[in-house]
Amino acid sequence: MELIEPIDLPTLRAGVDPPPELGELREREPVRPLRFSDGHVGWLVTSYQLGRKVLMDSRFGVRPPRLPVGELLESDLPRPGVMIGLDPPDHSRVRRLQTGYFTLRRAAELRPSLERIVAGRLEAMAAAGPQVDLHQIFALPIPSLAICDMLGIRHDERHRFEHPHDVAFDSERSDGERDAAYQEFLSFVREIADRRRADPGDDVISEVLATGELEDEELPGVVEQLISAGHHTTANMLTLSTYFLLADRSRWEALQAAVGEDPAAIEPAVEELLRYLTLVQVGAFARTAHEDVELGGVVVRAGQSVLVSLAAANRDPAKFPNPDRFDPGRDANGHLSFGYGRHMCLGQHLARLELQVGLLGLLTTFPTLSLAVPAEEIRLHDGRNLLHGVYELPVTW
Repeated sequence: MELIEPIDLPTLRAGVDPPPELGELREREPVRPLRFSDGHVGWLVTSYQLGRKVLMDSRFGVRPPRLPVGELLESDLPRPGVMIGLDPPDHSRVRRLQTGYFTLRRAAELRPSLERIVAGRLEAMAAAGPQVDLHQIFALPIPSLAICDMLGIRHDERHRFEHPHDVAFDSERSDGERDAAYQEFLSFVREIADRRRADPGDDVISEVLATGELEDEELPGVVEQLISAGHHTTANMLTLSTYFLLADRSRWEALQAAVGEDPAAIEPAVEELLRYLTLVQVGAFARTAHEDVELGGVVVRAGQSVLVSLAAANRDPAKFPNPDRFDPGRDANGHLSFGYGRHMCLGQHLARLELQVGLLGLLTTFPTLSLAVPAEEIRLHDGRNLLHGVYELPVTW
């Protein structure tokens, strides 16, 4: 049997599009040997069907953690309470304690509060304009303020998790800077956990504590994931979506006309943006096979790692016809941008709502919004960043 040489993960995007090599692999070898950064050889999955199978199959776990690129820093290592690094039964228990706060119904109840947050940022834009960095003044504060409300943190304290979190996950910083910033971030996380123990309120952490089922050492991990998962993900997606729509004016104007006729048109448009742009660039932790598993004609041996390329899966023509075409009216339900299976994003309903309300606010309040510099001058995140996005987005109106 011929041995297939493992590849390194392609990470260089073509603008907002996934690395073209991923599409070639999906058509030719949807399950291909992949060389991980620690030298371990596992597998890369690029098709939608097989990717979803891996993400939902209980024979694959998340431990031990392995990254396809870079090194495991302290900030990458799973800790008690951080669900992304847990397998059942701990994962099932910790997730169940939080699920009630992140239902579709609960997200709908949070809409008035979120609309007030977005209105406040639109007012701040108008006061600072007519040229601003949309990422700093609009996109970053929206999920941060929502997190504050969720965790019972004062709005004027958001800088205490924003800045250290920014540095900790910035690939352009040194490992020492990133780890030091992460320690600062963790210090604030522990402070929040201690506050909620001493003074419970109407927030998700107090609700979790009230169950009495969370171990003391798990609470900081729960707080950490709620901040990390809901902060830069939504902010980067909001900024990247705006950049993408404005880079081709016809996209912005078409969506503007659609929501002018029916504001609900923003809902399928957001799903299509999530599918088309696929924010997660290189995957988080790979899955590890707990036993031998047949996958797409190959056998993944127990202990081997499998990385699912969400970007490649979301551009699979077997699932989404003409997938490289952006169609805001498309039925993009079923995309994998929030993951799938037991590790599917807990806060997906809230994230969708933040994107819908935020983009709708921009489209209706600033109809003449445009990029303040040529689109090709906007600096996009490179493949070393976990999340796709832009560093800053100068806009004018």
